Amino acid sequence: MKKVLVAGGVSLDSLVGLETLPEPRAQTVFARSFRQAVGSTGAGKALALSKLGLDVTFHAFIGEDAAGEEIRRVFSGTNVRTVFEIDPKGTERHINLMDGSGNRISIFVHTSTFEPSLDLSRLEPLVADSDLVVLNIINYCRRLIPLVKKHGRPLWTDIHDWDGENPYHRDFVNAADAVFMSSDSLPDYQLSLLDLVGQGKDVAVATHGARGSTLLDRTGHFTFTPAVTLGELRDINGAGDNFFAGFLWAYLEGRPMAECAEIASVAGGLCVTSQELVSEELSPETLERARRAHFRVP
Repeated sequence: MKKVLVAGGVSLDSLVGLETLPEPRAQTVFARSFRQAVGSTGAGKALALSKLGLDVTFHAFIGEDAAGEEIRRVFSGTNVRTVFEIDPKGTERHINLMDGSGNRISIFVHTSTFEPSLDLSRLEPLVADSDLVVLNIINYCRRLIPLVKKHGRPLWTDIHDWDGENPYHRDFVNAADAVFMSSDSLPDYQLSLLDLVGQGKDVAVATHGARGSTLLDRTGHFTFTPAVTLGELRDINGAGDNFFAGFLWAYLEGRPMAECAEIASVAGGLCVTSQELVSEELSPETLERARRAHFRVP
């Protein structure tokens, strides 16, 4: 079983379902649903990778507060090995406003410490014991890059809606062997993919939401994969992280890149049919069955 270390990104979120997102004016709106759940990019990836059968260790900062206790409780019911450190500022909290069409506004109501105290000697054994490391773009994670390089581990990252210029992302982009991003803020995503692979990346992937995704690997060929619809859209939270996890799982299985993208598309499509960060139905068997049906694989 492959070992994956996922570093950074957990929060307790308030999820508010609305008929439509509010207009930019003073008004009163009525929610059609409300709940609290564990969220953020590291949590989604760690939970999804674990459900796909990988040996996952998740490192993150949480507070000594009720939100932190809820995060501990949720992860205690999973196979994810957690290494939580205490953020004296408290647990990160988000409010996500979502409509029925898959649009979302995320409000960061309490952020984590930007530069927390970090004991790298505690983290080095986790890096050394992993087959692959996923660094999310949480600021402290950039301090793990030298450890990943020291031990020669593949490094994958998700830079979300990078615009191709923001220097905050640059350390992660430069260090990674595989880069995933949204195309929303990129003026020319194909040019960005070409630039990344030209830097020596094994693969670079741009996601386009409901329009699918495009990958470029060292073969130099662009591969477009359509999005997959597996049921009624219920909650878009975690879709990108499940896409990433599906791709990574297939990659570690030795699948061709184009097949990894198909499995990733299925994983993302499955996620949005569930109100959970990771669908209860996620499994290697579910992904393979849905991939064969959707992409007409014999």
